[in-house]
Amino acid sequence: MRAFVVTGPGAAEVREVAPPVAGPGEVVVDVVRAGVCGTDAEFFSGHMAYLHSGDARYPLRIGHEWCGVVSSVGSGVPEEWLGRRVTGDTMLGCGRCARCHGGRQHLCADRHEIGIRGGWPGALAERLPVPVRALHPLPDQVDATLGALVEPGGNALRVVEAAQVGPGRRLLVLGPGTIGLLVAQIAAARGAEVHLLGREEPSLDVARRLGFGYAWTARTLPAPAALAFDAVADAANDERLPALAVDRVEPGGRVVYIGLAERPSLLDTRELVLKDVTAVGVLSASGGLAGAIELYASGAVDPRPLVAATVGLDEVAGVLRGEREPGWGAAPKIHVDPCR
Repeated sequence: MRAFVVTGPGAAEVREVAPPVAGPGEVVVDVVRAGVCGTDAEFFSGHMAYLHSGDARYPLRIGHEWCGVVSSVGSGVPEEWLGRRVTGDTMLGCGRCARCHGGRQHLCADRHEIGIRGGWPGALAERLPVPVRALHPLPDQVDATLGALVEPGGNALRVVEAAQVGPGRRLLVLGPGTIGLLVAQIAAARGAEVHLLGREEPSLDVARRLGFGYAWTARTLPAPAALAFDAVADAANDERLPALAVDRVEPGGRVVYIGLAERPSLLDTRELVLKDVTAVGVLSASGGLAGAIELYASGAVDPRPLVAATVGLDEVAGVLRGEREPGWGAAPKIHVDPCR
């Protein structure tokens, strides 16, 4: 089968590789759609922290936002899974430790992460092996585009839940990328007043087209005395923003961090204490996948406008280098159809 393989910093190719075989408790999924995200770009550039910690090494097969159809099952897996449309959790815990038994498999010290950690092959390929315990069936209302957006949607849902926003609450989202816009959409669906902060005006165009009228830059954002936020979600990769989040949240409010900067962030914890702020970190979509599927299936949230284009495997390297066709527009997400 064909698979996209990153061979080193800035180097990748589409290779013919052996197709996966479903082991005990596993299935093989024919990948219908996969997303390219910032983590994939970090692996391609060589900046991803796991490359330096030893949790990942070249060559590697990336891709962890996906949906597809189960084409074969291993021993111990009911045949009812065959032919089902599915997506799945990226985080694959060992299943034996206290964290896994406590429902925290995404924090398991011995976990694999599909397309990211421990050598588990990713979804930028025609087929993908997945433990059956990680699967989530997709209803008919969730098409391929939505299915490949479940993983980022699960992350965003966990951010919104941690921010505890709803009617009568005001949320500031830092970073109008895919995760930031999904956070905004889900928070708005729950009745919150949502504001977004971007670096430059063009970066906010997509947010405004989605109906978010409160879209600011650092230059235009009103002063704290004029605009207070009950919660702030940092979905960006700027090391200066974690401190800004604490500065802009109301005393007693909540700050949620999901963005990861390349360099360490400076945050004065005295500000957290003196403002009695609750700060929460969100690592993964685990725990949010089923909720994201429900939001999409019900029509409460429709993130399909976030997808600029769908390309084939041969075009992925260009996407990771930041190349974009003029007709794609400014939407942040690129999807991949591995069979193109």
